[in-house]
Amino acid sequence: MSDSADPGSSADGDDAPAQVSSPDYHSENHTAAQTCGWTANALRGEGCCYKKVYYGIESHRCIQMTPVVKCNERCVFCWRDHRGHAYELGDVEWDDPEAVVDASIRLQKKLLSGFGGNDEVPREVFEEAMEPRHVAISLDGEPTLYPYLPELLEAFHDRDITTFLVSNGTRPEVLRECDPTQLYVSVDAAERHTFDRVVKAVEDDAWDRLLETMGVLREKEETRTVLRTTLVDGENMHHPDWYAGFYQQADPDFVELKAYMHVGHSQGRLDRSSMPDHEEVVAFAERVGEYMPEFTEVKGVPSSRVALLSKTTDTWVPKLEKDSEFWERDPMTGD
Repeated sequence: MSDSADPGSSADGDDAPAQVSSPDYHSENHTAAQTCGWTANALRGEGCCYKKVYYGIESHRCIQMTPVVKCNERCVFCWRDHRGHAYELGDVEWDDPEAVVDASIRLQKKLLSGFGGNDEVPREVFEEAMEPRHVAISLDGEPTLYPYLPELLEAFHDRDITTFLVSNGTRPEVLRECDPTQLYVSVDAAERHTFDRVVKAVEDDAWDRLLETMGVLREKEETRTVLRTTLVDGENMHHPDWYAGFYQQADPDFVELKAYMHVGHSQGRLDRSSMPDHEEVVAFAERVGEYMPEFTEVKGVPSSRVALLSKTTDTWVPKLEKDSEFWERDPMTGD
């Protein structure tokens, strides 16, 4: 689910899955964080995440984290080591939401502390990064397995931090109670046969639950909703009309189609030829859009090989517009 698929997160040995113990992760109990490559780039003035282009987030002020590393799917395109994704949660001692928020902020500050002495990073930008305003709950695992996820979102919002939640849609009953700033659900196949081959869900009813989640998204009124598909050439990059029909069940605000990246542990499952280039991603998005006439806009970001289908030209989160009250308030005092 993460956008910073760092091949350096691979395992060092056959018995050492690269998960929370990875040197690229920082963790406190079951909360883990990692510096996104775009966060580092933004600090140095070397570009920003496509979520800045599409939605207005400030990349240098965004935490990439997860409240649970476990996952109930084994997607062939995932860059992580599936051996570390044992679904059994065991006797986890769950931290309360406030503790997870505190841990996330501490971990982010620790991860970025070295940039304070970097001559390429303006002091003002570094100080802003020390006060994060966004969280992408997308680093690893399936966040709906954390038992207090709705309350965690509220806890972040109480700190004046926007939330982008990414889920595989297998817990519709949890997502029904979740109201992040923006809710992403992965749709990596438009029919059951491809879903079983590409997603390799642990649970037999995962496809049925994903279908139920589409209905949950349709009911969302205040939360912005996004369906996201990772396109793998030769695996799930076919039948754009079927995707359009599936997407329309959820009546999403946006649809993201993003290229699979041949990095990390996915290199042992897929060939490099499975990675579509940006032009192919945009072309597929346009073909999907032909069956969704209400989505009049197609926006692409070549550096991320991602295309966005939108009903409107302006796609930014309203509160993130420049000079808004959100940016005027001090996140520490609320004034």
